[in-house]
Formats: sequence, structure tokens, C-alpha cells
Amino acid sequence: MTTTIRRSQCLVVATLFLLTAQTIFAQEYSIILGRPTDKSITAAIYFAKPSEYYLEYGLPGSMYGSQTPTVTCKAGESVKTDITGLSPNTRYAYRLRHRAVGATTFLVTPEYTFRTQRARGEAFTFLVEADEHLYDKKGIPEMYKITLENMKKDSADFLLSLGDTFGDDHTPTTTTSKDMDDLHRDYLQYLGNICHSLPFFFCLGNHEGEMGYYLKQNATSNIAYWGTLWRKFYYANPFPNGFYTGNMTREPNGIDYPENYYAFEWGDALFVVLDVYRDCDVNEKPQNWDWTLGETQYRFLKNALENSTAKYKFVFAHHTRGQGRGAVNTAKGAEWGGYNNKGVYEFDKFRPGWGLPIHQLMVKTGVNVFFQGHDHLYAKEELDGLVYQETPMPSDSTYEIGVLANADAYTDVTMRGTGHLRVRVSDAGVVVDFVRAYMPKDTVGGANKNGDVGYSYTVKQRAVSVEDDASAGNCLIAPNPARETLNILAPTTSPVEVTIINILGEIVLRSNSTSINVASLPYGLYDVAARIDGSTTRQTIMIGGR
Repeated sequence: MTTTIRRSQCLVVATLFLLTAQTIFAQEYSIILGRPTDKSITAAIYFAKPSEYYLEYGLPGSMYGSQTPTVTCKAGESVKTDITGLSPNTRYAYRLRHRAVGATTFLVTPEYTFRTQRARGEAFTFLVEADEHLYDKKGIPEMYKITLENMKKDSADFLLSLGDTFGDDHTPTTTTSKDMDDLHRDYLQYLGNICHSLPFFFCLGNHEGEMGYYLKQNATSNIAYWGTLWRKFYYANPFPNGFYTGNMTREPNGIDYPENYYAFEWGDALFVVLDVYRDCDVNEKPQNWDWTLGETQYRFLKNALENSTAKYKFVFAHHTRGQGRGAVNTAKGAEWGGYNNKGVYEFDKFRPGWGLPIHQLMVKTGVNVFFQGHDHLYAKEELDGLVYQETPMPSDSTYEIGVLANADAYTDVTMRGTGHLRVRVSDAGVVVDFVRAYMPKDTVGGANKNGDVGYSYTVKQRAVSVEDDASAGNCLIAPNPARETLNILAPTTSPVEVTIINILGEIVLRSNSTSINVASLPYGLYDVAARIDGSTTRQTIMIGGR
């Protein structure tokens, strides 16, 4: 289906609040690919002047055997054009033919390419960026362009951007629809240089302003409403369509699907992109348990992780709990980890009936890496075998904004520098590279080299924890979570054999007692097997209370 969001839907106001960091996009056209599937892809095509266009496409090195219908668009209009009927696991070439309305000759662009969904077992590369911050001058356009050129060299299948891209929520009561239009359109000049051949996936950040609290204000006249419409106007994020799962709520006043969270599989990997803001509607500055995915999105995450048999699993969000700093230190608390700031487990009190906190759910279902932004530096931590990966800023010409401000929120690897993440997925494992970017002046003398890998590591497939199934045996293992003592409750006095296994598959404790002291075990999820009278009960238990 080809969809067009027109400017009238976005309630453009006449007064323009000029943001000093902006360079308003004025190129003739741009193409931003999005929503690649096994049989289709969507091109968001923008023209500055009234134009006619069509796309012609085929296999590389052959004649363009197919084309889309000719479309006429208004000046400043972004039209979503679907290329359909494609073959899975195939590389395609295409080009845009266009002319001004009234002209007689179609001009032609260079040849661009894209891929449909990779088959399982196929190696591939994807890229991650976050926190461009061009709108508030933390990010520098010239630096960002160098990072984008580095991305172009990676021959990746797609790019995931983790937010704080379009902004700007610094002035939520005075920022207008026209401001939001300009902010989203401004990025076409940057993304358009690579995303004609690198499909673009977006994950909302806090500065996009698409927070539930703002959505509740003044119905169709607030920063979140305008931000959603303008984002959808220029960029084609996934919505539930059989290939992608995601937010199935159709929001009122012309928003329809908000395209804010989604999941899909590509090759051997599952990708889950979360929105940690839209359900936070208590106030402008949520704290602790105010931060929430909302139960609907939590169930979506749970289903996506539990129902996927992909070898690798990746989850993405702007930050574990929306704001704050760090990763592992925030991953232990509130909805993410279940504990309050005094070390008391309260998840069932604040999220009754949900099951496990987000971190424990990811560990249990074998997630390899959680990618986040927000802190503007390269940082890597690990908790319970799950990597928490902070994404470097791609536009920091000082190379140290995030390190100076936020490195103390991390306890493992932190690095100064600017650039992007390159993730290479293969049967042998997943390699995550920090690809550095440098301004030309900073490479003089050879001390720094643009495109060098600043840090690299490999993760392997993780085991999925044993499902909770107390009924499979003849006893009950409790409590869950267990902070000091784990009890085996059985209707018999027969001998018991208890085995406790950590998330790495290592046996950490054996016992023949029905009351086991587990206070010395590190915090995390464990598989507990209790065998009595020839029958085994298995449960996943969270142990520890720090």
C-alpha cells in the first residue's frame, strides 16, 4: 500500500521559531528507504518542487525490467512508494526517473541498491547510530557527514538510529508544528546521502518529544502530536503488516499507527525496537516506576522474545528507563530490574501479573545485546551474560562530550571518540565494532585514522533458560525471587537432589536439602532443577537482592 501524509494533517502554523542550529533542507529531492521485507521495500521520496517520478528496478547488471506507477507530487511533499513482488534474500538495483511538472524529459539518478530479507544462515552487517543532536549544536554537521561516509563503506543491510535525532523538546510549550517540520526535514540532506541504499529504522529518543504526557495536552496541538506526524511524513518506520509485528493501536486525529515500536527477523537474528516514552504520561519528568513500556508493549516484547527461534536476539531503545545515565546501574531498578533503590524487589507490587522485569526477561530468552544511546559515548557493560552497549555520538567533533559528562555512570569499558557501531552477524558469532570518525584536521600526523576500529568484541549464541513449569514435577520451588533461602516444598519426605545452573550453563550449586542458602550466589537468573521420586521439577528463579 502506498501512503501519503499531507502537510494539512500536521496543522502547520504560520509562525516559525527559528532554531539557530538548523540548516533547512533545500535539495531537489531525497530518497530514504525503509520497511524492507522479504518481498518489498518502501521508498520515502521527497521533492522540493512539484514533480513527477517513477522508480525502475531489477537485478544488478541487468536491464531494469520493472517500474512503479508514475506519481505526481506537490512541492515539499513526501510520498511513500512501495516496490513489491520481490524475491527474498536478493539484492536489487534501482534508480529514480523524475521531471518537474510540465517538463518533457525525465532525468535519471545514479543507480542505487537494496536487499530483501536475508535467509537464515546468511552473514550480514547492520549499523547503529544515536544522538546526532544537530538541533542544539552539540552535534556538528561536518562531523556527522564524515561518520555517514564511513557507514557507506560498510556495505550494510540497514541502519538503526536510536533517537535524539530530530528534537526538540527543550521548549515543549513554544515549539510549533512548523518547527517540528523543519527539524525532521533537515535530516533529509544527511540521511539522503546514504539511505537511498541503506534502509533506515528509527527508535525514538527523549528529545523527539513523543512522550505520553505531551500527547495528553491539547489533543492536536502539542509537540508529541506534531512530532509523530512529521516523522511519519518523511520517514517510513515499520507497522504491523505480517512481516513486522509492533504497535497495533490506531491513534486518533490522523496519527493511525504511530510506528513507534516493532520487531522483525533478518537472517539469524531477531530485532526488537522499543519506545520507552509513549506510555509515560504522569508528568514531564518521570521517575523510577513512572517509566514504563506500558503493559501492551511489554506483552509485545515478551511475545517477540519467547516466540522467536532466531540464533541471535537484539533489543534496542534510547535508554533503559528513558533518562538517567548508565546502563547496568539502571537495569537493576524499577520496571527494568524489579528492585527499588533500597534493594527490595517490588516488581510484582508495581506490575502485578506481568511476570519478569525487562532485564530478567531478556536474560531468560537469550538476548545477546541490548543497544542504547542517550549518554553520548562508547561504553560496554555486561549483566547476567547480557551485553549492554551504549552507542557513541556520530557528530561530536570534540570526541569527548559523553566521556566527560557520563563515563562515571559506567563500570566497565568506556572510550572517548566519535563514530558508529558496525555489527557483523554470522554463524560463528556476532562481532560489534566501534568505528571511529575523525575530522581531517585531527588525522594530521597519523595519530588518528578515520575509520579505524576503536574497540571490538564477539558474542556467541546464548542458551535460553528453562521455562517455568512447576507442574512438570511433584514439588514447588519458592520463593521467586529468592534473596537468602530457596525452599523445595514437596508432599513427600523422599530424598531430594537440587541442581542450580547459571545463565552460562554452569552448575553453581548442588544440594540434597529442602532449604538451601543462596545468599552467596551472584544476582541473576538461575535454572533450578529439583528431583524427587524420579520426577524433576524445573523453574527459572531470580536469586540475589543487591
